[in-house]
This record gives sequence, structure tokens and C-alpha cells, in this order.
Amino acid sequence: MTPAIETRGLSKRYRKVTALSEATIVVPEGRISALIGPNGAGKTTLLRLLAGLARPTGGDVAVLGRRPSQDPAFLAGIGFLAQEIPLYRRFTAADHIRIGAHLNARWDGALVRRRLEGLGVPLSQRVGTLSGGQRAQLALALTLAKRPRMLLLDEPVAALDPLARRQFLSQLAEAVAGGELTVVLSSHLIADLERTCDHLILLAASRVQLCGDIDTLLAEHRVLVGPAKDTTAIERDHTLVQAVRTARQTTLLIRGNGPVIDPAFEPADVGLEELVLGYMGQHAGPARAQLTTIGEDQ
Repeated sequence: MTPAIETRGLSKRYRKVTALSEATIVVPEGRISALIGPNGAGKTTLLRLLAGLARPTGGDVAVLGRRPSQDPAFLAGIGFLAQEIPLYRRFTAADHIRIGAHLNARWDGALVRRRLEGLGVPLSQRVGTLSGGQRAQLALALTLAKRPRMLLLDEPVAALDPLARRQFLSQLAEAVAGGELTVVLSSHLIADLERTCDHLILLAASRVQLCGDIDTLLAEHRVLVGPAKDTTAIERDHTLVQAVRTARQTTLLIRGNGPVIDPAFEPADVGLEELVLGYMGQHAGPARAQLTTIGEDQ
């Protein structure tokens, strides 16, 4: 099976700034991939490269088996929704549906209407008077109406309240279940991603730290808790991601290569937030700043 997304050594520089470096990513078809990382890690740059809105300065990238470009044949299969939710505030939802029909060959206006009516979003009301959650649902419904095979979402739920976020993500999961759609969803809100996504791309310091199915990645990692002692033997046999040491206790996050031999350390399963923060902590400043960035509602 051809992956929906495949990159090798993908890089992007803006003058003297490296926005993305040597990114190697594989996303199978039909996945909802969580794109996670601190501000400035390269998430938006990656999405723009995948959508054909920017050109790489190094490496290779294929989306749906094609090199991203502004070619209409490529763009017909791509849905891109930016954080700003690009809608015309003076137009109604019905106006947007009519415009979409003129711009997209595979447009499904009936699909938009059914989704919006089911969500209680009024078709005749100006977009500028809708709530933030209603605007987000309208933007998602319009994006899905072009029947894309790839959906790229850049922080679409960042400004929504918890109920609006849940409704948005529920509609997204329903769309994936109903057809051949692959999604890359950028967000700081790990709890929401954990409920919706089955694949993870973790960026930090402009590089890919993790890429793979979430269940597989969680199964490969363990937290070890034990006494304050030398851990050289453990670090020799396993990949150490993060170590927290106090006068009495040592806590290690490891990527394991088999069982841990040392009986002084008790292994425990890892959650998605713990995994993400562990890798981000390798490249972070103060720990509290990173917790605020990725672990809290904004």
C-alpha cells in the first residue's frame, strides 16, 4: 500500500532560519495523525509543504503518491484548513456552499447542508454573527464537501470551548470512518488528540522526534521508578528519553529493547501526554513553559 504521506530528509529554510530539518515521515492511508510540538517546532511549515503552499529546500515529499504543487489535479485531493478559519464574514453559510460549487469539480453541497443542519448551524445567517464553534464546523463541512483524500488541519480547535471542540472532532472522526480520508491534525491539546487520533508525528527543535501509530509507540516506551542509584546498565540496554533524579528516587522514561533486568526498578505504562512531554523536555527550556504550551487549554 502506498502511504498517504511519505517524506525523506524533508527540510525548509527561510534565509538563515531552519524551520524544518531532515524530516522523515510515513503516514499510512486512513489515519488521523496528531501533529504535536511546541511553538516554532515546524508544524505549520510541514503542513504548508504537504499542501503545496511552500517548496522544500531539501529532501523529498510525496502526498497521495504525488509531489505537492499548485497543480489543480493535486489540489483537488487536498483539503487545508488554517487556524484563522478563512471564511467571508458578510456571507452566509448558503453563500459559501454556492461559491464552493463553482470552485470544486467534485463538490457535494448536499453533504454540507446535511452536516450543518444536523449541528444546528443556520444556513441563512451571516458568518460573522455565528459562534466560534459554528464557524469551525462550517469551515470543516465546506472543506469536506470537496471530497478530499487528504485533510490538513492547522490548529482548527485552538479557540473553541470544550464542547465545541468535542463536536468538531466527532464530525472529523465520522468523516474519516465514512470514506478514504487521511487527516493530519495539528493541536496543542493532547487530551483531545488522544480521543481522536491513532497516529502521531512529534516535532521538536524543527526535527521529527517520533512518527508512528500511537498504540505501537506507547507499547515501546516505559516509565521506570526506582531508588537513587547508578542507571548506566539500563541506559546501555535501552534508549533513555528523560531522567528525573531526586535524593531518594529516580524516574526514567525509556524506549525499551526487551525487559528491564534491574529488579530495583518498577516499570509502568506510558500515557500519550507523558510520552510527548518527555520528548519535548529534551529540547525545552524551563519545564513549566512547555507544560503551559502543550498541556493546557489555550
